Amino acid sequence: MAEAEQPQDAAPKKKSKKPLLIGLTLAFLLGGAGFYATWSGLILAGGAGYAEGAAEPNPLPDISFVPVESVIVSIGPGEDGRHLRFTSQLEVAGSHAAEVTTLLPRIIDVMNGYLRAIDPAEFDDSAALVRMRAQLLRRIQIVTGDGRVRDLLITEFVLN
Repeated sequence: MAEAEQPQDAAPKKKSKKPLLIGLTLAFLLGGAGFYATWSGLILAGGAGYAEGAAEPNPLPDISFVPVESVIVSIGPGEDGRHLRFTSQLEVAGSHAAEVTTLLPRIIDVMNGYLRAIDPAEFDDSAALVRMRAQLLRRIQIVTGDGRVRDLLITEFVLN
């Protein structure tokens, strides 16, 4: 009789991990297939998401870019021989491009004065360019008047 009884200490049977592995494999395969279908253009092809007769995206705003000639400024005492070459463009409303072009000599004068007055140690700071850009933009907006210059784009900033 002792043999007929099962021991109570027997561990319960472990569940199989096979369904979990099959589910994960299918999820990765379907995710990859969905990515490929979208990336290759099988889904949303042609109109790139626009239904027929839907409006196109908004056109670009009326802007112009006025190039500012390069400004070369000596930095610090003359014995160091460090120079800054600074080139930029001004983003303006299309209707104000001619007015801003007329004021370029004043703009260059303001830029020269500000860049020359900067402490040489400030050029070594990584955030200095952001501060200089904001200061120059504010000074240029004062010279040109409100609403004419939208932004200052720095195209060249070389310090030797």
